[in-house]
Amino acid sequence: MVELVTGHAGKAHATAEQAAGLNAGILGLDDYVLNVHDKLKITVVSANKVTIGTGELVMQGRHVSQGTPEDLIVTNGSQGQKRNDLIVCRYAKGSQNIESAKLVVVRGTPTTGTPTDPAVNTTSPLDGGTTYDMPLYRIPLDGITIGTPVALFNVLKPMSDVWDSLTPVTGQVRMPYSDRHITLVRVGRIVTACAYITLTSNFTQTSNVSVNETIPKGFRPSGDSRAVMRGTDNSGAPSFYLYGTPEGKMVLNGTGYTGRFVGISGCWITA
Repeated sequence: MVELVTGHAGKAHATAEQAAGLNAGILGLDDYVLNVHDKLKITVVSANKVTIGTGELVMQGRHVSQGTPEDLIVTNGSQGQKRNDLIVCRYAKGSQNIESAKLVVVRGTPTTGTPTDPAVNTTSPLDGGTTYDMPLYRIPLDGITIGTPVALFNVLKPMSDVWDSLTPVTGQVRMPYSDRHITLVRVGRIVTACAYITLTSNFTQTSNVSVNETIPKGFRPSGDSRAVMRGTDNSGAPSFYLYGTPEGKMVLNGTGYTGRFVGISGCWITA
């Protein structure tokens, strides 16, 4: 039967399951730490104690808040043996359907070989599970020494970041040997270049010739790539290439003639 959840019904009727279903539908059917507070940062205090900082998380649609840092005890390791423990956020549904969440250290099995992570509860409360674990950190132990904790969670970016990544930003760079400009459009980290222009000067058989024009900041390629713009004249054959560096400098390769119409296209990744 259909029920209006976000509406006045004259009685208490909105349930935790409905709120969790809405969260999961919007945020995704997964577990996330939210990008606020300390993001549940871990600090190793001693050989058997760690501190988990403040933060917010969503596990299978359930919102869990850590308002103050919390200390957790890690069982001491053994000389000559290795072990992996997991720090998890554990959801539980008990008698009378009372739900709770707490941070738990799940102890692994000591071994003289390569340690493996301990088993955790994986049946989602969305599927009727009454105990569910969201792994936060792996705690490696070598003998009695705690190693560097390994984060196992994803930080969910806010909607403002998603909006920025989808909003086009437009710029331009002047075409060498022309009085026209190449249009640049960046969406997220992807830049496209396009133009249909007329050359005003000749350049013949240029090879890695530096030009004065530069790609503006915000559109320059990342350090492990370079901007490549190909120019094709009205004969249909590629006639030149423009290469851009992370510093914005450009070099020209190829041939162009005065009065020739040239189509320019390119695509690259920004820093």
